Amino acid sequence: MSDSRARGVDSSRNPKQSVSPLRKKKSSYDPLAPERIAEILKRLDQLYPDATCALTHKSAWELLVATILSAQSTDVNVNRVTPQLFHKYPTVEAFAALSPEQLEPDVRSTGFFRNKSKSVVGAAKKIVSEFGGQVPLNMPDLLTLPGVARKTANVVLGTWFKIAEGVVVDTHVQRISRRLELTRNTEPQKIEQDLMRVIPREKWILFAHQIIWHGRKLCIARKPKCVDCALENICHAGDKTWSTVEMHKDAVG
Repeated sequence: MSDSRARGVDSSRNPKQSVSPLRKKKSSYDPLAPERIAEILKRLDQLYPDATCALTHKSAWELLVATILSAQSTDVNVNRVTPQLFHKYPTVEAFAALSPEQLEPDVRSTGFFRNKSKSVVGAAKKIVSEFGGQVPLNMPDLLTLPGVARKTANVVLGTWFKIAEGVVVDTHVQRISRRLELTRNTEPQKIEQDLMRVIPREKWILFAHQIIWHGRKLCIARKPKCVDCALENICHAGDKTWSTVEMHKDAVG
């Protein structure tokens, strides 16, 4: 009797169909298991222990302006613009005295400069007239400012004021959170809510910065450097370029 018969295995079956152990393993896999989340955070801490916002700034107002300008642009490009911008207009009151048209030439290179000029000048005027010239340090008031949605508000609150009111969800966080199966949503606000449920609150600020740095250095959108990634063996993303673990086709950024 053959070894396969002795083990009770039907050798006539298609090997590709003999996947019950794999199915059993996959069915028991929980991407949101606390121990998996803890391991992801541990490895991110090892990779990016001091990750912080890459936008150059010296005040809450400068960070707010830089974050507004960073939409559909890069931090590198914004950092080229802002030193001269803040030298020319050193206070929020100086920005509030402008018209959007006056600001446009100074921010043109960041893209969408007309909308950004309206947002920055509008935010400055409101901060001066309603908040005593000080950037609000709570989410509801920040969201009343022109050009400010939750991402920008979370950047300012977390980076400058060290207030963990939510999780910054930019394109890197959106993409990598889906690759790591921390969310299945595609809308930033829903992704943020999913992350707030599984990431400990004391990690919200650092986690976002770490994921952003990870997206720039290794988990690149079009061609992630999976072979060099410390998260590789706990990542099942369907668009990996190299993998030692099963890949899940629905886990894509």
